[in-house]
Amino acid sequence: MSHFFCTFVVSLVVAVWRGGVYNKRMKRIFLVGFMGCGKTATGKRLAEQIGWQFIDLDKFIESRYCKTIPQLFTEWGEAEFRVVERAALLEVCDYEQVVISTGGGAACFLNNMDDMNARGVTVYLHAEPEELVDRLRHAKVERPLLKGKTDEALALYVRELLAQREVGYKQAQLTIETSHDKSFSHIQTLIHLLQQVDGSLQTVTKELND
Repeated sequence: MSHFFCTFVVSLVVAVWRGGVYNKRMKRIFLVGFMGCGKTATGKRLAEQIGWQFIDLDKFIESRYCKTIPQLFTEWGEAEFRVVERAALLEVCDYEQVVISTGGGAACFLNNMDDMNARGVTVYLHAEPEELVDRLRHAKVERPLLKGKTDEALALYVRELLAQREVGYKQAQLTIETSHDKSFSHIQTLIHLLQQVDGSLQTVTKELND
């Protein structure tokens, strides 16, 4: 067993203990992390595995306002968008047995992490900056904060913004590494940890659908 793997597993167990989330009946799982870390893809697969509903908070907002996130950013500006995003987050906090994928900045504004930690189990999907840059370069989804950036500018921007936002992300109760995991094997690790939090959590499918 590699030193990296041992350190990784220990850090995950410590994250559970520090969050004080053992023996907690889960009603909601919140996925937080930087854009491109895999929140939506992980959330869909996780929800399928445990038989819960999946909510993408950005899609929830887009459906409500019949506009895309880039359009809303352009019309409102980031400050107003974050207020609307918080209202949407508080609304979905009333739902039960849901996996909620949040936007990249949701964990970093307006005490959102405090509310998520109080209403469910929070999971930070971590990826190294180089991995994030590579994913974002090839992403089909338009990201308002990345529009018009060269590859060099993108790499610098991701490193700087990630350093700022990790203050919020690291308030999550669990942390899962997603770098170089195209097979989504991290979901099985996450389910194992969630079952330590809530022993009643069951899986309803035997295999992940790629």
